[in-house]
Amino acid sequence: MQKRRSRRAVDPLLPQYPIESVDKALRLILLLGERPEIRLSEATRYLGVASSTAHRLLAMLAYRGFVRQDPVSKVYHPGPALTSVAFAILGRIDIEATAKPVMRRLAERLRESVHIGMLDGAAVRFVAAVEGPTAVRVASRLGLTMPAHCTSTGKAMLAQLSDDEIGRLYPQEDLEQITQHSIGSRTELVNEIRRIRQRGYAVNREESEEGVASLAVPIPTRAPGLRLALNAAAPTHRLKASQYPMVVAVLVEAAKEIGDRTE
Repeated sequence: MQKRRSRRAVDPLLPQYPIESVDKALRLILLLGERPEIRLSEATRYLGVASSTAHRLLAMLAYRGFVRQDPVSKVYHPGPALTSVAFAILGRIDIEATAKPVMRRLAERLRESVHIGMLDGAAVRFVAAVEGPTAVRVASRLGLTMPAHCTSTGKAMLAQLSDDEIGRLYPQEDLEQITQHSIGSRTELVNEIRRIRQRGYAVNREESEEGVASLAVPIPTRAPGLRLALNAAAPTHRLKASQYPMVVAVLVEAAKEIGDRTE
């Protein structure tokens, strides 16, 4: 009779005395790092346990603030404790220093300014920047905070959220406009986010500053609740629609490298 192989034999890194309930709870946290939300049925299938077991695990994570359950849809989202941990880790990572080598190469290759933005509620905070080498260029936005829906960087990150999360961030139909080209309503924003999800990148043409255009893509991160995006900004006459595929391809490549460096 063939003996069953132990979990430790399959995975030599597994601790000698694993605590399965802790392992399952941590796996749920990792799952939330990959998805903006999970349902009880998804957690049950993912863990391979009874729904009552998955419910107890999620209830304990909710008690400690690591997840929160929407009272209407009943789906689970990253909780404040999980977000706090993500931001605490971010605070110990010097994103600007970590990403600067990649951003410098990107700015030289595109000959334009590049920025990294972080989503903070309905706003985007620019945490790293490298100005382009040309005399006429987009100035650094390092340290600035702007409405997310008025920037390509912010819209790229908003597109990673669920429709329910967008609704909570923007409970009112009317939105603040920085310029006459800015998105001015939640309905318009939702439609734009759907387009961004389909094409994989966000566009800003004079929505945050007259005469300035930009493209942005999300930076892949494993920290739950942490959203980062990378953009390239240029005077509108130097960033035409015909150039979008080339610029986006370069941005995606750089964003992956930055994401790998910040893990």
